[in-house]
Amino acid sequence: MGFQVSVQPSRHTFHAEPEETILEAALRQGLSLPYGCRDGVCGSCRGKVLSGELAHGKAQLEVLSEADRQAGFALFCCAMARSDLCLESREVRSIEDIPIRTLPARVHKLTRAAPDVIIIDLKLPANERLQFLAGQYVDILLKEGRRRSFSLANAPHADDFLQLHVRQVPGGQFTGQVFDTMKERDLLRLRGPYGSFFMREDAGKPMLLVAGGTGFAPIKAIVEHAIAEECTRPMHIYWGGRCRADLYLLALAESWSVQHPHIDFTPVLSDSPEAEHWPGRRGLVHAVAMADHPRLADYQAYVCGSPAMVTAARQDFLTHCQLPPEEFFADSFDFSADTLEAMSAKRALHAPNTSGSSDTRVTPDE
Repeated sequence: MGFQVSVQPSRHTFHAEPEETILEAALRQGLSLPYGCRDGVCGSCRGKVLSGELAHGKAQLEVLSEADRQAGFALFCCAMARSDLCLESREVRSIEDIPIRTLPARVHKLTRAAPDVIIIDLKLPANERLQFLAGQYVDILLKEGRRRSFSLANAPHADDFLQLHVRQVPGGQFTGQVFDTMKERDLLRLRGPYGSFFMREDAGKPMLLVAGGTGFAPIKAIVEHAIAEECTRPMHIYWGGRCRADLYLLALAESWSVQHPHIDFTPVLSDSPEAEHWPGRRGLVHAVAMADHPRLADYQAYVCGSPAMVTAARQDFLTHCQLPPEEFFADSFDFSADTLEAMSAKRALHAPNTSGSSDTRVTPDE
């Protein structure tokens, strides 16, 4: 048994169980209410109860004054529903709604997903959380002002850990550390979130999602966010690699299409050796997507990978498939050896607008 919660002025609704906080329930179902710490300390999740009853968490006694409580205010990261509720709260729908923060993070887990890919799960301090939109990225802060950019591979509702997918780059300062010396409980500093590559939730169009290599990370976040939000827009996912090992979470991606009828998934290899006996599609991943979807006039396209792949996809989708320019969203990973970073490191951020958007960033990730 649970309770129905409605949010004003958006009129969005979600279901809350008796023993979960209002914020937990909203995030679990893909609704982004504002928050900072999820521990009743920062006050970012403060909102008003217009009708209904809730149980105040102990932390609220310190952060909210008695006058605030009498006026109907609550901290949604601590409060739990005790009846159907009507709340007044803003919602996080664009990058302008989210503050950029610098936080420490501890390495919780290192998983060798492929010979040249490690998945890092980072744990923030107990009283901190990073709010972000699915598909955005963070900078890892290094010595001498250097930074490394990595997409967040987890959906916003699953923020107990921040997940990064790191591909090894020869000569890379940070990737060398990840693959050679990094261990669990090591401490890092990160800053973010950044980027305009995220799902436009106000559109009802089918989505074409194309990833190359570890460009799968933000695509994974977007798909898992859409699933949590119970979004039923058709999603056609293409993930390309050179060989089978490059599709390092293939079973996960395949499970999406098995469990959700509106999701299709197609893996593509461009240089698979005969010994692998690959039974699937071959070629350039965006070309395979074009072959299946020769007309994209009614679609949105989300493309993440190398600059060459992103550039080719944009040109071909717009020229040959009639994709509207404003419906092309991209995150392009650019690479730089450490010896060249001082000359070439840059990040071009384009805020979301009606003409589409793209992020370009120098990173050792692929």
